[in-house]
Amino acid sequence: MNHKRFLLNLLVLLATLSPLTALAQPGFLASGPMVGYSEMFEVALWVQTTQEARVKIAYWEEGNSALQFYSNQVTTEQADAFTAKIIIHDLLPGKVYGYMPYINGWKVKKTYPFKFQTQSLWQHRTDPPEFSFVVGSCNYVNDPLYDRPGEPYGKSQSIFTVITEKSPDFMLWLGDNIYLREPDWGTLNGIINRYSAGRSVPELQPLLGSTHHYAIWDDHDYGPNNSDRSFRNKRESLDVFKLFWLNPTYGTEDESGITTSFAWGDVDFFLLDNRWFRSPNGRQTGDRTILGSAQLQWLIDGLSSSRAPFKIIAIGGQVLNPAAKYENMATYPDERAGLLDLIEKEKIKGVMFLTGDRHHTELTKLDRAGSYPLYDLTVSPLTATPSNIAGEEVNNLRVDGTLVTVNNFALLKVTGAKGARSLLIQIHSAEGSLLWERTIPEGEVK
Repeated sequence: MNHKRFLLNLLVLLATLSPLTALAQPGFLASGPMVGYSEMFEVALWVQTTQEARVKIAYWEEGNSALQFYSNQVTTEQADAFTAKIIIHDLLPGKVYGYMPYINGWKVKKTYPFKFQTQSLWQHRTDPPEFSFVVGSCNYVNDPLYDRPGEPYGKSQSIFTVITEKSPDFMLWLGDNIYLREPDWGTLNGIINRYSAGRSVPELQPLLGSTHHYAIWDDHDYGPNNSDRSFRNKRESLDVFKLFWLNPTYGTEDESGITTSFAWGDVDFFLLDNRWFRSPNGRQTGDRTILGSAQLQWLIDGLSSSRAPFKIIAIGGQVLNPAAKYENMATYPDERAGLLDLIEKEKIKGVMFLTGDRHHTELTKLDRAGSYPLYDLTVSPLTATPSNIAGEEVNNLRVDGTLVTVNNFALLKVTGAKGARSLLIQIHSAEGSLLWERTIPEGEVK
């Protein structure tokens, strides 16, 4: 074959091949892919590259990889921390999809699976679907150059391998998902660098790639310790949060911040912002507020409109613990009383709180005369050093047998027929051992 004929044949061959058939290109993937929110027709995926690059996703219905579809192509840019947010539309409800990222036309291959799912169209057709989800808070990744001297504060990251093995439908991160250090929070690039370091942990990658993720923040992934609305770089922190998480929305119609909500099956989740509106601890005048009036009204409106058997409110700090300690809501007593009073007056059923921050896990139960009990499940820490609570003021509403002072996470399962749903809470150690479990039937919170 002469040289011209060879080149012609090569060009014809290349023209017939998809540009996505190449082998993996090393060095361009920084972290991810990560699966974000899920709706019936749409999901969001995230990838971070090491430099400017073109990212595209191939996807297919599980069991039919021969019929593949492709997302729009996104070019990552330095201004966005080289992150790509890819929205895949026109999916079918109640399906599991496999997918494959491509960077600059090169396939990203890993030894673990990439998959996502759409939510089921069950309404008026079947009982609501059973599902499970993981919650946790306080994820500290050691960085000896910038950590405080002494024993490392972060523990093993192998907890994420254990979580992946539980195969939850999604994970809800309850704040302090990374820990900003003193050199970080003064600049946008410092915040980006800390987020990037936390997201690139090797043990985390399989969980990111196959499980949907939602998140709120607390002080350490917002700014300095105990930070509030006065934090100078709050806008920069919000911008970075939006770059690294794939919640369905951020903030309310009239206010900024990270406030949002989503539904999974027949359960509604309300994700609150406990930093953007928070008044400084040292203020002696004015209203003491964590949520602020606009966010509080948004929450009560949403709870009042919801018909879910469980209405789960996620917020960084404890709500029901009556001991005014460590920035929990008891340190803002008027707003706490106002929130609980509105839940009672509006006759809102099925409310439960999910909280983090405290570096220990416990279930708090507030009995209410003439109404159902309120629960506050605090889950912490994932990888940060557990707290030593000996000698601190006791949470006298803690359910006996639920205090955990080792690294842990919660696996929650929603099961049962419509009208008789149950929420199973299981607390697992970092090694996967079951530490305790409790079941809350739908009828208990009506």
